[in-house]
Amino acid sequence: MQNPLPDSGRLAGLVTAAELASLGVTEARLRTLKKSGAVVVLARGLYANAEQVRRTRAAQGGPELLRMAVASALCGPHAVVSHRDAAQLHGLDLLSDRNSHRNSHRNSHRNSQPAEPLVSITRSPDAAGSRTGPPGSQIYAAAVPPEHRAVRHGLPVTSVARTVIDLARSTSFREGVVIADSALRKKLVTPEELLIVTQACSRWRGIAAARRVVEFSNGLSESAFESIARVAFDDGGLPAPELQVWVGGEGLVVGRVDFLWREYGTIAEADGAIKYADPDRARTQLRRDADLRAAGFEVVHFGWQDLQVNPDQVIRAVRAAFARQLALRAAEALQTAKLLRAG
Repeated sequence: MQNPLPDSGRLAGLVTAAELASLGVTEARLRTLKKSGAVVVLARGLYANAEQVRRTRAAQGGPELLRMAVASALCGPHAVVSHRDAAQLHGLDLLSDRNSHRNSHRNSHRNSQPAEPLVSITRSPDAAGSRTGPPGSQIYAAAVPPEHRAVRHGLPVTSVARTVIDLARSTSFREGVVIADSALRKKLVTPEELLIVTQACSRWRGIAAARRVVEFSNGLSESAFESIARVAFDDGGLPAPELQVWVGGEGLVVGRVDFLWREYGTIAEADGAIKYADPDRARTQLRRDADLRAAGFEVVHFGWQDLQVNPDQVIRAVRAAFARQLALRAAEALQTAKLLRAG
């Protein structure tokens, strides 16, 4: 079926009334297209191909994508989807539900439903009405140079690097690390690209926090859980561990471990919820732990709940493992000295 509207390049063929007028599409033609059902009105002055809208709404995540497309189109030709919505479009990990960070509103009536989450939009502070936007949008007034722009699913969006830095400036350090680690792990960005954006935004609010996130981030963190663990270790004053290290003893490799403090002969393993659901996997882990201890390592396990409820207990467990290793080494050194004197 021929597209009834000029191709805008946007999701679902979204096009504004001003764009249609500039292309010579008359109001009479629009009325005919609407009456035939070929074109639908998604907002005042915003039209779309009805069939494309139907397919988009039927696709997984389609309704949310359509909300983002409408918001960005209504906010002007240079507006881009940004912040948590951009992170979602890029497939980055988010520590918490994006809806909990929105200005969603509830009607006071007991039967009311929560409003749809606002779409984060960034546009130039020089744009008319730059700090206000149409219903359904949350506006950030900031420059978005061409190198900070990208397109995902037909939507204009901040680049991965700019998205990471925007969120690192405005969220907690822990969530900033989760997002940055995710971008690096998925090879969507490089450390150098993150640094370039921090330099470009060097005078912006929160940039010091963003720099700290960039310096701390590590693409070897294999999950949000491991990223949070690294932040907890840092908060607890532990030295930074090596990540994803193959270890063993006497020429034999036992396996790859999540965290290693080589100086202290201590390993920490982040146990996901599924890790011990399978009895065979649990037995394999027990044998692996025995092999690691036989190779001279202390092994500390912790779960998501441990980090959420009592991270200090995890830190104490690691420090206790450090102390046992140091005491063992001291005892071994003393025994060696005694043997040397006796000889």
